Amino acid sequence: MVAPFSIVVVRMVASDSSPRAWKFITPATPLPERREKFPRGARLRRTSEFQAVRSRGRMVQGRWLRLSLLREAVPGDDSPARLGVVTSRRVGPAVKRNRVRRRVRELFRKMRARLPAGSWIVVTAKPGAGDASFDELREEWLRLAERLSILRTSDS
Repeated sequence: MVAPFSIVVVRMVASDSSPRAWKFITPATPLPERREKFPRGARLRRTSEFQAVRSRGRMVQGRWLRLSLLREAVPGDDSPARLGVVTSRRVGPAVKRNRVRRRVRELFRKMRARLPAGSWIVVTAKPGAGDASFDELREEWLRLAERLSILRTSDS
């Protein structure tokens, strides 16, 4: 039996045996059943896509987030919704900006099946978002999504 405070070393699959190829996992670390992804096709990446959402879409804002939506960005497109995240330096240092991006991507991934097909969503983090907890960001995301009427019920 391994003590709960000991560290178990697991070697990652790599061609070399450098220290970077080793991963330290405590016994209490939960291992994911399957790797959940945020694929490239689920992201808005081009400036023109962000500008289209800004100019032709609807926007609502809360304390920490601004949510912009463009329904049917490409007519006849029934692919899953796509997300773009904007975090300026006013949100905080890089660590906070990256944390906000990860949290927003996670919220989107969890809600993606309930979002309208073919829609483009841009989430802009406002100053102070870096200090908000995940639960606060989730509550705000749900409130803003409800105001835009974009969440379908899970059984439909």
